[in-house]
Amino acid sequence: MDFSVAEYLSINEGLCVQMLHKGSFDDEEATVAVMDEFLKQNGYVNDITKERLHHEIYLYFSREVEPEKWKTIIRHPIKKAE
Repeated sequence: MDFSVAEYLSINEGLCVQMLHKGSFDDEEATVAVMDEFLKQNGYVNDITKERLHHEIYLYFSREVEPEKWKTIIRHPIKKAE
C-alpha cells in the first residue's frame, strides 16, 4: 500500500460528546438519538459545521466479522444551548 499521501494532524476539537456504538453502521441513528437526548437534558446542542465535524473512530471493523461485533466511537462537537 502507498501511504505517501497520509499526514499527521493535531486537531483541537473543543467540547464534544461521544458514545460507543456497537453494531452495524445502519443502526447508528439510534446511538445518535441517545446522544442528542443527553445533550438536550444537559443544556447543550450539536455544533456540527464546516470547521467542527462529526467523527467516527472505528475500533473494530472487518468485513469478515458479523456487523453485530463492530465497534465505533461516534463524536459530535457541541456547544451550550442559547
